[in-house]
Amino acid sequence: MNLPNQLTLSRVFLTLFFLVALLVEFPFHTTVALGLFVAASLTDLYDGMIARRDNLITNFGILMDPLVDKILTCSAFIAFVELGLVAVWMAALIVARELAVTGLRLLAVSKNAVLAADAWGKQKTIWQIIAIISILVGMSYASWPVVGPAVFGFEIGGKAWVIWFRDFSLWVTVGLTVLSGWLYFWRNREIYLSDM
Repeated sequence: MNLPNQLTLSRVFLTLFFLVALLVEFPFHTTVALGLFVAASLTDLYDGMIARRDNLITNFGILMDPLVDKILTCSAFIAFVELGLVAVWMAALIVARELAVTGLRLLAVSKNAVLAADAWGKQKTIWQIIAIISILVGMSYASWPVVGPAVFGFEIGGKAWVIWFRDFSLWVTVGLTVLSGWLYFWRNREIYLSDM
């Protein structure tokens, strides 16, 4: 197994550790969860860069990289619902889109086609990561001596700026989720229309 695919699979284990750190209370657990999520996100960045640079692109990577991304981000949004940080409908919309796109990719594979992520899907993933990191920073910054409250805690309109940014990034994520899902299904409609 090549290095990019190893990085992709490592993201599965990082996701498990991230969820444990997020949901099991211990000192600085949200900061640990933030660190694990950032590490997992970096493996997503580097697996693609290395695969393109060293010409190590494989069908396994094309299929598994976006699937593992979905496992990471959907797990985070579901956990945030449990913690009361994300509205149920937002998480449901995000998870439903990811499951639908995964289903379309599986249908394509059954027809000997591989559907890679497109530019809108990549933007959606970037904003999902930004939203998740902003939520984790919002949960954690108060426990960071001096630096946390000074950098992330100054208030605008009665709320810390990171909380405003968290809300903004969530809405951008939801918008890109809907738009990218619709475009993906429209551009690849021949895959499923031929079976209807």
